[in-house]
Amino acid sequence: MPTFTALTTLDGKASAEALGAAMERLNPEPTGVGVFEIEDDSGIWEVGGYFTEEPDAAGLALLAAMHGAKDFVVSELPDVDWVAKVKRELAPVEAGRFFVYGSHDAANVPDGVIPLLIEAAMAFGTGHHGTTLGCLRALDALAQDGFVGRKVADIGCGTAVLAMAAAKIWKDPVLASDIDQVAVDVARANVASNGLEGRVSCVEAAGFDHPDLRAAAPFDLVFANILKGPLAALAPEMGENVAKDGYVILSGILNAQANEIEAVYQENGFIVHSRSEIGDWTTFCLRKT
Repeated sequence: MPTFTALTTLDGKASAEALGAAMERLNPEPTGVGVFEIEDDSGIWEVGGYFTEEPDAAGLALLAAMHGAKDFVVSELPDVDWVAKVKRELAPVEAGRFFVYGSHDAANVPDGVIPLLIEAAMAFGTGHHGTTLGCLRALDALAQDGFVGRKVADIGCGTAVLAMAAAKIWKDPVLASDIDQVAVDVARANVASNGLEGRVSCVEAAGFDHPDLRAAAPFDLVFANILKGPLAALAPEMGENVAKDGYVILSGILNAQANEIEAVYQENGFIVHSRSEIGDWTTFCLRKT
């Protein structure tokens, strides 16, 4: 069965979300609609739909004009077994002592590693992206230096890979949160697959805005692998919710954005413990002074 995509870009989150909602009412209707911020700090958002029938070109043109978007680009995708393709291409990832793999590679987990089973799903964080890899390496380095996380939170957890990594090397429970309920559901499934139920708790929350997070603060380690804008906005809350001499591990930061994020966090009481780059992405480990 052929699959069609229809993609456009426009300025602003509110406009993009309104366009995404309007696409749901097209006939033929899309099987799915996605609204994403482009990760270049430009403020541009991408809106796309997937269709099992060729979409209505006139309807798309009208929606683009109504919402101030560029003309939709419609493409027909080849008939591919995407699940099999993803499994072939998502090879295991080693990050320090951590070994991130899918169930199709369960027989290939080597001895002497800390395994993290993550299935490709509708949440960010399989270990292949430079941001997740950077965070895992920063966690491993911190632990190798003798740090022990007794109160740990993963803000914007995606698949919960970072929360689970912390739970596997330390005994105390870890809190993971995400603003997206789909990500929370994926995170809970991954926690169960890794046998970490009761040690990693997943909640839907924006930032630290959840009773469980407020009750557990202050934390001695917080992960936030999100994007530059939300990271900057989160800095004051980080200052309030991280204990003195505690750490934050941050990523989702393009290299060109790193100095700005460093300055914002310095204003809120943090100094750089370590900084690394993987490809286009920077990861910080910062200490609360």
